Amino acid sequence: MIEKTEHKKILVAPLNWGLGHATRCIPVIEALIRYDFEPILAGDGTSLDLLKQEFPGLRHYELPSTEVEYAKNGGLLKYKILSQAPKFMRAVSLEKKKTLEIHKKEKLSGIISDNRFGVRLKEVPSIYITHQLQVLSGATSFLSTALHEQIIGKFKECWIPDDASKGLAGKLSSPSRKTDFYKYIGPLSRFTHHEMRKEWDLLAVLSGPEPQRRMLEEKLKEQLRWYEGKSMIVRGIVEKHQKTTIEGKTTMVNYMLHRELRDTIERSRLIISRSGYSSIMDLFTLEAKAFFIPTPGQYEQEYLAAYLKDMRYADFCSQESFQLKKLNGSTMYKGFKHKKTSKNNLERSLFDVFS
Repeated sequence: MIEKTEHKKILVAPLNWGLGHATRCIPVIEALIRYDFEPILAGDGTSLDLLKQEFPGLRHYELPSTEVEYAKNGGLLKYKILSQAPKFMRAVSLEKKKTLEIHKKEKLSGIISDNRFGVRLKEVPSIYITHQLQVLSGATSFLSTALHEQIIGKFKECWIPDDASKGLAGKLSSPSRKTDFYKYIGPLSRFTHHEMRKEWDLLAVLSGPEPQRRMLEEKLKEQLRWYEGKSMIVRGIVEKHQKTTIEGKTTMVNYMLHRELRDTIERSRLIISRSGYSSIMDLFTLEAKAFFIPTPGQYEQEYLAAYLKDMRYADFCSQESFQLKKLNGSTMYKGFKHKKTSKNNLERSLFDVFS
């Protein structure tokens, strides 16, 4: 009689600040399944809800909430986040306790944490995923980078979803020192590119925390009243059931799972998006043409939008100044056209750390 071999269990835990951390974990989870590991999901809020819908057959655990409250005034964002520091520290402490509880129950062989500081154990190989090795926070960037480096150093390895040179993240993905601890794994996207016939003139894909997500939605709906083309807004609100409505000439969808969203992006001539890094990786993979509107007060998104404009990939403007006429300049930018192969097929050797 042949004994059944048990798969090694790997806990995958994305941060719940918008959906980007969860979406870029999708190709990691798919690779774990492909290489005969058993992924176990952990998280909170809409990011965990999304992964549960994408992988309904996987077990999951709730972690303490790390959802950040954003200011309506982007200029006050840094101070709003700093005021929540005690809450974050408590959440990290609770994360550590919950991770240990999960390990005692599941006998984990590894942990993959996407920006969750407390999801790690000394006795289990713990991996940290981030593109943000340089943490931009204005005048305090040096301090925020040093603090993040300290946190990253508590893990066994750091996986960077970018290329080592001329990457999508610019200076953000450059460590202060080059060591084997840092591994560049290429851009991570849940998508694969397939050319499709264009049906939508304009697609807005919203993401990120409230109230800024809602404020951008309201701005876009107001502007799209005057738009003559065929437009759609994917609101980025994950609910139990998908809902589609028509407002004026614009189709509104509360959310899409990744295959439907991929096809909709492929069928769209221009995509309006936040310049969050996970969104950028998705649009890059699909070779889409984009226009970016950074989340107000997020130094990282403002930097990335400006960097990609300098690279002639895409134009951008602030949320406050957005008007439909701003899109006219997009014809001067090449979009994410490239000859790089997709890195969705992560190599088996990457996971040897769990052997």
